[in-house]
Amino acid sequence: MKQIVECVPNFSEGRDQKILDQIADVIRSVDTVQLLDVDPGADTNRTVFTFIGEPDTVVEAAFRAIKKAAELIDMSKHSGAHPRMGATDVCPFIPVSNITMEECVELAERLGKRVGEELEIPIYLYEYAATKPERKNLATVRKGEYEGLAEKLRNPEWKPDFGPARFNERAGATAIGVREFLIAYNVTLNTREKKYATDIALELREKGRPKRVGNIQPFYTNGTLVKHKENEFFCGSCDFIAKTPEELFAHCKDEHGYDLPAILDEHGMSTTNLAGKAAIKPGLFKNCKAIGWYVDEYHRTQISINLTNYKITPPHVVLEATRKLAADRGLVVTGSEIVGLIPFDALLQSGIYYLEKQGKSAGIPMDDILQTAVDSMGLNDVSPFHIHEKVLGYPDMTGRKLANMTAINLVHEISRDTPAPGGGSVSALSSAMGAGLASMVAGLTLSKKKYAAVKPEMAEIGTKAQAIKDSLLKGVDDDTDAFNAYFSALKLPKKTPTEKEKREAALQDGLKQAVKVPLKTAKDSLEAIGLCLRVVEK
Repeated sequence: MKQIVECVPNFSEGRDQKILDQIADVIRSVDTVQLLDVDPGADTNRTVFTFIGEPDTVVEAAFRAIKKAAELIDMSKHSGAHPRMGATDVCPFIPVSNITMEECVELAERLGKRVGEELEIPIYLYEYAATKPERKNLATVRKGEYEGLAEKLRNPEWKPDFGPARFNERAGATAIGVREFLIAYNVTLNTREKKYATDIALELREKGRPKRVGNIQPFYTNGTLVKHKENEFFCGSCDFIAKTPEELFAHCKDEHGYDLPAILDEHGMSTTNLAGKAAIKPGLFKNCKAIGWYVDEYHRTQISINLTNYKITPPHVVLEATRKLAADRGLVVTGSEIVGLIPFDALLQSGIYYLEKQGKSAGIPMDDILQTAVDSMGLNDVSPFHIHEKVLGYPDMTGRKLANMTAINLVHEISRDTPAPGGGSVSALSSAMGAGLASMVAGLTLSKKKYAAVKPEMAEIGTKAQAIKDSLLKGVDDDTDAFNAYFSALKLPKKTPTEKEKREAALQDGLKQAVKVPLKTAKDSLEAIGLCLRVVEK
């Protein structure tokens, strides 16, 4: 299997389409690299590019893009709402398939070395590629931004990992890293007040905020700061008061399950000199970073959120918490937006979540589940959200010639005097319809009050039936493709011993596939029959 890696460089330009087009062109100029998405923001003056490919080609495309950005973007004239320190601000690699984090770290190091040496841009490695613990967090690496970069580079502690330790006025500096898939997710509010968005962002983000008491409703920032004293160290999550910092750290770990020293480090606070410093209240979600900003383009504020591990903290859970926090403050969430791409599984799980909230079965077509997520999360609120374009890993069926035919055209095709499509494709299609009927009846049963006792089982049957249906639909084309491959092998030349050997190998491969596909259809069909029987019995 091919190794596939994703690269998501963020460029400090979101207004000049000509510049963005030139960067896109150099990415596309690398063979086999697919540019999946270009997401500009005028107010942030920043654009997120997303492309995938095999490791070497992705590194080459990233280098060409960074070089082009350095030629076209002058950081000395840049302004925008998003934190940034370079023309190419960040350039992370993300493993997609058949490649490890360690291998991606090698890619980051290779790219960083080349950019530093050939383009003379200071390079900092971050996240999994970080060379020092304090460089793991991107926010720490970027602290001071472009305006503070010249001074930062004079500090030996912040010597770049690659490139010169001198200020590049035009290009700034670039952070190159390796990370898990990050969902860039913005929640939009019905207000122009940035401070309201910030107030909610501080509640959500993992690092939290200084603890306050008193007048904290509806806006937490109106309360009085709680500060540690000698022999009195306050828990940010409850009323516990420790006598020593060590006792406080142990309490937070044992009672609340979080690492307070790590959170303090996020705030740039010492763990040994807490007296007089604010107590810290952790945020609601792990693997969550958030800030508030005003977007002039939308005439509204947003909570800009980075979810660094959506399997731990999925976007729909953060959205529901945001809706509650907004309502508590008299605000309304008007919708949300995905910047860049979202993994198929993440959006699918969101759709299932909202269907379950409605008491509906998730045993419906995949596109219906995804559309439920789009509608429930308001993903079309401020910009269009096209599922086929924005969902990474979307199982596209557009290349399925037979499955995409109209019923009448498929029947005509089957009736023609050609060996394929034949019985295998017809069997797969009829079984797919049978599985679809099982899902339909399960869904209808689930909504009836008198069948409440079997509701969980019907939901399970509906979901399984949909998966089997999709597998069988795939078999409609797979069976014909396998049969055609065998017939193509029969037509291969067989005059020489070498030709005979190649033909025989191709025939054997074709036979194996021609047997494997209908066997899979038979197994799927048997499972579909079992689901039908379970529905009938209930």
